[in-house]
Formats: sequence, structure tokens, C-alpha cells
Amino acid sequence: MNRASLFEQIQKKKSFLCVGLDTDIKKIPSHLLDTEDPVFEFNKAIIDATKEFAVAYKPNIAFYESLGAEGWKSLEKTLNYIPKEIFTIADAKRGDIGNTSGLYARAFFENMSFDSVTVAPYMGEDSVTPFLGYDNKWVILLGLTSNQGSFDFQHCDLGKNEALWQRVLKKGKEWGTEDNMMYVVGATRADMLKKVREIIPDHFLLVPGVGAQGGSLQKVAEAGMNDHCGLLVNSSRGIIYASNGEDFADKAAEAAQTLQKEMAEYLEKYL
Repeated sequence: MNRASLFEQIQKKKSFLCVGLDTDIKKIPSHLLDTEDPVFEFNKAIIDATKEFAVAYKPNIAFYESLGAEGWKSLEKTLNYIPKEIFTIADAKRGDIGNTSGLYARAFFENMSFDSVTVAPYMGEDSVTPFLGYDNKWVILLGLTSNQGSFDFQHCDLGKNEALWQRVLKKGKEWGTEDNMMYVVGATRADMLKKVREIIPDHFLLVPGVGAQGGSLQKVAEAGMNDHCGLLVNSSRGIIYASNGEDFADKAAEAAQTLQKEMAEYLEKYL
């Protein structure tokens, strides 16, 4: 999917919502456990309930890998079920030496046809550029995350008032463009989004952490939106686990619609 098509979806749905399909077999409603593929049945119901409000879906690959071969089958069925006009993100956090990254890129872009994949930048350019060799596919580079351990490295001072996360954003701009590279910036780092936008004003940002993790959608929109919206705000637990009963899909739809309505207000205000 290209940048124009993604922005078209944002305008059409008045939403920049990404739903995280972090489907934990231990958390899905018990009445699904007797079905042939509980993970897919759960995802299918969530997609049906939220596709009106979401412009992206983001399966976290770990939840599927942990189930072995059956998990990969559930992931493939889920990906095939997502409407083609909706942006898909393989939240895989890959990144290895060049030839290995090339195989990861082939896995997610050719064999599974994801629109994008999250990539860790630690090993540098040759671990990232193999993912950039595909038309209308995207690298989503880990930029500024909000987990507790982010302070171990990301905020290290490199001198001249530059932190490591700022260097990552600057180097990423040299490898890709606003048409094939996005960045992960945690919602609980909303106070730093202005600094982020000083470096990458035109790129899309994938922003996790709104909802269950406490990030403020209002602050993210105020500081992070650009003239093409430039945001994909992810909510996982707050939507897919809004209920653990037989009404889980209905409650997911309500949670997604609540976020979409708020997003519509910010799009009208800032675009």
C-alpha cells in the first residue's frame, strides 16, 4: 500500500486507528476454545467488529510463533481475512545481517504479503535496507519506545545534545523516505513528539501505548499530526480484551468506535 492510499483510508474512515491483534490463547473467551482454530475465530470476530473504524491491523508475531506451526496457520488465515484496503503490519521487530534480513523481508512481504514490518535498527544500515527493496512496502523502524528498558540505550547522550534515539531517526532518513519508512514512537513519550517531528516532519509514526498503557490520544494528536495525518495509533488490549465473555466482539466494536470518534475530532481540528 502506498502513502496516498493509506491517507485516503484515513480520510474516508475519519480514523487513524490501528488495532493490535495480540491474540493470547490464554486470554480469549473460553467458548472459543472448542473451535477448530480458536485464535483465528477470535481474530475473525474482532476484525468483523472493528473494520469499520480501523485503518490498520497489527498482529504481534510473537503471539503466533509461540503456538508453533498452528500459530503460523492462524496468522496466515487472519492476514487473508483482513480487507485488502486496510494496512497490515507484521509486528516482528526483525533485524539481522543483510542476507538474513533479506529472508525475513521475503517471508513477510512475499510469502505473507504484509504491507509493513517492524524492524530493529541496532545492527545498522545493512540490516534494514533489504526490507526497503519492495514497492509499496514499508519498514517501521523502532525509534523511541516507551518500555522501561528504553532508558538503557535509547536515551544515551552521544554528545552535542543528541540522544541515541535521535541518531536513529536521522540515520533512518538516509536509508528510506517518507514513502517507505515509518517509525515507532511510544504514546507515553508524547511530550517528546515535538522533538521527533523536528527530525522527521513528514514520516508516518506508529504510536503504541494509547489506552491500556496510559498514553494520551489528545497529546499524541496535538504534537504528532502532520498534513497527511502522519499517525497510526495502535490499541491492542483496550479493544480486543474489552470483554472476555461472549459479547467480546460487541465490546471491541464499542471501544474501537470510541477511539475513532475522538480521532475524527482531531483530524477535523488539525488537518
